[in-house]
Amino acid sequence: MTMLDRMRRHKNWLKWSLALVVLTFVLFYIPDFLSTTGAVGGTATTGRVARVGSRDITGNDFRNRYQLQLQAYSNAYGGNLTDQMLRQLQIEQQILQQMIEERVQLAEADRLGLSATDEEVRGRILAMPGLQENGQFIGEARYRELLRVQRPPLTPRQFEEQIRNALVLEKLRATLTGWISLTDQELQQEYRRRNEKVKLQIVSLPINGFDSQVTVPDSELTAAFESNKEKYRVAERRKIRYMLLDLETARAKATVTDAQVQAEYNRRSPEYTTQEEIRASHILLRTEGKKEEEVRATAEDVLKQARGGADFAGLAKKYSDDEANRDQGGDLDFFARGRMVPEFEDVAFKLAPGQISDLVKTQYRFHIIKITDKKAGSGKSLADVRQQLMEQLRADAAAQQLGELAQRLNGEIRTKADLERSAKSQGLTLQESGFFGRNDLVPGLGLAPGVAERAFQMGDNDVSGAVRASRGEVFFVLTGKEAAHLPKLEEVKDRVRADIVKQKAGVLAKQKATELAAALQTAPDFVKAAKAAGFETQTTELVARDSVLPTLGISPAADKVAFSLPVGGVSSPVASESAYGVIKVLERQELKADEFNSAKPTFRDEILNERRGRFFASYMERARQKIRIDVNEEAVQRAIS
Repeated sequence: MTMLDRMRRHKNWLKWSLALVVLTFVLFYIPDFLSTTGAVGGTATTGRVARVGSRDITGNDFRNRYQLQLQAYSNAYGGNLTDQMLRQLQIEQQILQQMIEERVQLAEADRLGLSATDEEVRGRILAMPGLQENGQFIGEARYRELLRVQRPPLTPRQFEEQIRNALVLEKLRATLTGWISLTDQELQQEYRRRNEKVKLQIVSLPINGFDSQVTVPDSELTAAFESNKEKYRVAERRKIRYMLLDLETARAKATVTDAQVQAEYNRRSPEYTTQEEIRASHILLRTEGKKEEEVRATAEDVLKQARGGADFAGLAKKYSDDEANRDQGGDLDFFARGRMVPEFEDVAFKLAPGQISDLVKTQYRFHIIKITDKKAGSGKSLADVRQQLMEQLRADAAAQQLGELAQRLNGEIRTKADLERSAKSQGLTLQESGFFGRNDLVPGLGLAPGVAERAFQMGDNDVSGAVRASRGEVFFVLTGKEAAHLPKLEEVKDRVRADIVKQKAGVLAKQKATELAAALQTAPDFVKAAKAAGFETQTTELVARDSVLPTLGISPAADKVAFSLPVGGVSSPVASESAYGVIKVLERQELKADEFNSAKPTFRDEILNERRGRFFASYMERARQKIRIDVNEEAVQRAIS
């Protein structure tokens, strides 16, 4: 029996759409802190993909998280997520790092003696909006059903362990950052820094505009290289010979029938259909433990006040027993049919915006409903989405085909000769990559961090298994290693020349900007004087610090000058990464005292969260460096194939 078996059972709870609850439950209320004790949902194990200290990340744990994240991305992209997009997003690497971070944090929490009690876990579950109806727990049977229909399914024990881990991590963050505070003076200074605005005129001199005026003799090139050799040190590199199972080629060959398109449209029809929705506020008066006639009398009096012109939100705050939305004036936000009990919906969906219902009686309570907005339903026909569906089905078919082929070849390719034989049987030619660094694009493959990472783990003539890259599935043999070294000038000549040109062009740009600033500071007309000197002026809107300025981009130096000059003042040259500029302040928007005072509570929370977040990230980075982390990239690829 779980701890929730002892909760008070509700024999009758409101009926609502299970699918909607599940979606809300998965996406918003269940943090996926997977337990370290084994797989969820009974899928076959794929081994360990990583070990963080004494904690494993199993293939099943990783695959389950991966599938949940895929679903979240699919929802975000409206079902238009292609396999190529997935490869470019490198979701598997994002998830792996998230899971590693969670285990590092749990290890640090253990070290500090932090834990969560059964009572704390129980309290958190009972408070989840996705497990409540009108402020009450939905009941043990529904709770178990919601867990069962998750993908992958969860047992109460597994879910409660996830919640326990989430609570422990909250305590860890609070323990490490709770001491961080802000004085009122610091807060006001930061508010002013973020919200003061100025309107500017800017004359910009891009540094690369002076490149053509720079010459670099060979003697200078040699001297610059000899005096800065370490700057041009070449990092360790690898070279591979690879076979690419190309995703685009497979997609172009994939065929999709009309029947498949129709079936996919039918399957995804809820995505293309928007139900009618209404936004309602309500005032709820409970009858449990009270005399129903007395509650009815109170409800009728409240209804009379509402129809008499009293503020509905104010009445809800004063009279409503629904703690979930009372402080929001009874606002239930938008909802479609199937979310509320039939007695409530039958009345609500017949009302027009602004109308207030008669008393609505449901089990153990009275409602007064006011409709505040309404959205008509809409839908897309098969013709509207046919091309989109065909592209998605082709991409899915290609990905499935490549995945199956890669899995089969994984069992066949063990040696360099096997790789050559497989390439020939597939009608493919092995390609040479050229040397690349651990964090470089792989020549010929582009974005392929899994390939680069695997290459740096392999020995001479080792053969990889299938590794996913943005272009498809890759098999390769390591053909070369290059140790980190100081290069000869010829290897980095273009880099050295580019650095010298940029430095000299910067000097020329600064000199010209200095001359221009002197002229503009005394000119009666800033714009005309700039134009006479051959430069155009750009005018901004009111901008805050850290804004992107024309040509200058984000420039702390420009911010410092712009916010220190008086209105009408013209600056000396200001530098950014790529340009010099001269700035004139046209207008300044000062802050009002009442503006800061009204924003103060929310702004304090925002700044505190930022500072605490930075400290926590820095602390955990140091903690991570003290823990051994081993990653099996092949197991990662197997888990998602």
